Amino acid sequence: MRFMIFLFAAMLSSASLQAAVVEEKLTLPNKLGTAVMYHDDAVTTPAPAVVVVHEWWGLNDYARQRAKQLAEAGYTAIAVDMYGTGKSATHPKDAMSFMNAALAEPEKMNARFDAALAILRKQSSVNGDKLFAIGYCFGGAVVLNQARRGLDLAGVASFHGSLGTEMKVEPGTIKAKVLVATGGADTMVPAKQVAGFVEEMTAAEVDFELLSFPGVMHSFTNPGSTAVGKKYDMPLAYDAHADQVSWAALMSMLAK
Repeated sequence: MRFMIFLFAAMLSSASLQAAVVEEKLTLPNKLGTAVMYHDDAVTTPAPAVVVVHEWWGLNDYARQRAKQLAEAGYTAIAVDMYGTGKSATHPKDAMSFMNAALAEPEKMNARFDAALAILRKQSSVNGDKLFAIGYCFGGAVVLNQARRGLDLAGVASFHGSLGTEMKVEPGTIKAKVLVATGGADTMVPAKQVAGFVEEMTAAEVDFELLSFPGVMHSFTNPGSTAVGKKYDMPLAYDAHADQVSWAALMSMLAK
């Protein structure tokens, strides 16, 4: 009996080892740019899927790793390049330039996001009724604006993203559940902006959750942010507790 139990456990372990996260590099239609999709090849039942939008640095290793992390949790994830085809910055001046150029063409950003959603809907591993979007910093603002557009999303999550908007959102427009994680000491997303966001979501009758971490600065989910902040004298710092709690909140939203 012990041998049979050991054999069964070994078979399960072998199956687990055979399962692997698959990375697929994609070209978006109409020369919109590129994206990278991740999924676990062992997942056969349609499950929720997530669009991941990067920080102002561009579609770098950090954004791809977050998408891969979602795939490891059993979700299909697509990290879309909102700058087009591989622009990635390491200096704040370049990041600002890339971000401003993208913001100057909101229709193109929306088209890239829509293209990513269309790709997800075609995947056999994806439940098309459970599409989510998450974003970091610049990407957090992007996904919130996709919800403000009234897209049929199950949920969006913004991590240390800008919360301000010039869009007027009427009740019933935002269909997605909204999760926002922000740092209480984030000078790039000040308390006044957070308060305005709460007022906006309340007036628009949105199902939203706000996580505000006292004393936590901008870019708190990115382990490399502390070093970057010191190098360029920017108010950035990683915070392990805020990172873990906000990620757990995301996992809870996806599971529901």
